[in-house]
Amino acid sequence: MTADDGHPLPLLNQGALDRLREEVDDDEEVWQVFVRNFIDQLPVRTEKLRAALTTGDKNGTLDALLSLKTASQMVGAERLSDLALDLERSVRIDTRHADPGNVLPRLAATNLKPIIKCSQQTADLLHKYLHR
Repeated sequence: MTADDGHPLPLLNQGALDRLREEVDDDEEVWQVFVRNFIDQLPVRTEKLRAALTTGDKNGTLDALLSLKTASQMVGAERLSDLALDLERSVRIDTRHADPGNVLPRLAATNLKPIIKCSQQTADLLHKYLHR
């Protein structure tokens, strides 16, 4: 979760947010709706991830991680996207030769709290960004 220079990745990448705004042709309302939907879906996405991890559902876990990672990338939530990517790698590697029912709950114990905390921080920052 650090950049190449050893510093932590930012919660939000301003450049990605600016590109998102440009992609919707500077239509402020569409852009704001997109960001609000991302914020609203964060608890749903993290709950799906929690449920899949704690029940040992590898396919559900990978699906939840892909959703979280992709949506985070689209709004520039770099740190959250990176956490999802790191967990995805761990799931793929650690379940290669082991039972997901044993591996995934262990990964949940070490990864869910940081992901949930980061998603809350990201949502808070996006709320501030929307209301400036």
